[in-house]
Amino acid sequence: MGMKSLLAGALRRAKRAGQVTVELLLVLPVFMLLLFFIMEMGNMGFQTILAHHCAYELARIGSLVAGPNGAGSGGGKGLAVQKMKSVLSQMFPANPGVRVEGDLVGTLKDKQSGQMGEDLLVTLTYEARLIFPGSSYVLSDQPKASKKKKIIVKVRMPVEKPYFR
Repeated sequence: MGMKSLLAGALRRAKRAGQVTVELLLVLPVFMLLLFFIMEMGNMGFQTILAHHCAYELARIGSLVAGPNGAGSGGGKGLAVQKMKSVLSQMFPANPGVRVEGDLVGTLKDKQSGQMGEDLLVTLTYEARLIFPGSSYVLSDQPKASKKKKIIVKVRMPVEKPYFR
């Protein structure tokens, strides 16, 4: 009877070890996808902050150039957009998917100078790369195989005008 109980105990341990293996095989892929998704959200957060900072810097540069004394040539929208594109090519030399557009938008009249104010509305389109496996099926834009997510940032910056009387 001792031999039978030894064999029965070994059989129970073998079944338990098989159960643990099956549970691990069922849970591990879900756990890895969850881990990669969390890491991808951190990556997207970083790239979103990067896009917002670049858009702010481009709007600041563009608003200085768009003013009447900007770049020593009277400024304007065309010159501001040209300067912003030049700076953008220096910010992202190896990423052709980043684009910037600018538009002058009228605002309220300044009571002190009597001039109409203008804002430069800058739109930055940034294609963020998704780098962790599995997350592109949920987060990426069409086509899913490109593994890219488009981030669009809009920033308004007032165009500085000299005070004239």
